[in-house]
Amino acid sequence: MPRHLKVTTEIFPIAGVFTISRGAKTEARVVTCTIEENGFVGRGECVPYARYGETIEGVTDAILALSERIEGGLERASLQQVMPPGAARNAVDCALWDLEAKTSGRRVAALIAPGAVPLVTAYTISLAAPEVMAEHAAKNAHRPLLKVKVGTPDDSAHIRAVRAAAPNAAIILDANEGWSDETIERHLAVAAEAGIALIEQPLPAGQDAILANIHRPVPVCADESVHATSDLKNLRDRYDAVNIKLDKTGGLTEALAMKQEAERFGFSVMVGCMLASSLAMAPAVLLAQGAAFADLDGPLLLKTDRDPALRYDGSLVFPPEPALWG
Repeated sequence: MPRHLKVTTEIFPIAGVFTISRGAKTEARVVTCTIEENGFVGRGECVPYARYGETIEGVTDAILALSERIEGGLERASLQQVMPPGAARNAVDCALWDLEAKTSGRRVAALIAPGAVPLVTAYTISLAAPEVMAEHAAKNAHRPLLKVKVGTPDDSAHIRAVRAAAPNAAIILDANEGWSDETIERHLAVAAEAGIALIEQPLPAGQDAILANIHRPVPVCADESVHATSDLKNLRDRYDAVNIKLDKTGGLTEALAMKQEAERFGFSVMVGCMLASSLAMAPAVLLAQGAAFADLDGPLLLKTDRDPALRYDGSLVFPPEPALWG
């Protein structure tokens, strides 16, 4: 019986407002790819990201353009050659992983992450006035790892306010490309003073050369500057860590290769996510096994998640059950 491909768009309201240096949103819009074969169903979810020129319509069209190949039996290895990295390939790649698990009876975790364990995930504090961020940080000060959105011309007050409100938490700062050559060293100094664990993408992608020539008292992580494995070799002089996201790499297949190569180059690895449901997080939880940082709190920021969903216990996220994915 031939495969059947379906693509749907779904909307998940956010609990409150999610704000970064580029703007705010109140809902997560995702594209879900479903591939059915002989009564078995594989699913993958992606988030089209405007920062990379992606739209819901464009991603949907890109997946549907592969209908004949996918329904004709296209496998993951070939998918990497016929579709570029990005959200569309991620949805298809993860759907194929899920379908393979369902048809073979072998869990994805058994193949790529035997002995997978619950992970501590970062919990995001959105960008706002320093006093508002401090209030949110205080409510979550019991969590072991916070990810704090910054990226203004002067983030000193934001950094200090959050640190004072959550004195015992490890903190990642995510500037989302919001700092500049003029502010980077001052912000690094304040971050060091505050005992920040990691700073994510402080400068715009392609405008980060200064990182190779300044003292970095806090480790710096590439996000928008790194998409696929081939990007890593050019980042070794300016970044200490890389954030691997399935929507950037174009799926779990490329992400696994990228993680291995990043570790070979000596980068610390963070596995991150876009704002999405448990279906998008599930393969990332397996990818994040053994990583230095996991930032997979997307479902914790939503009003409602999928059913079944990933299991979260405070800041612990558990490997997916097969009813969800894999």
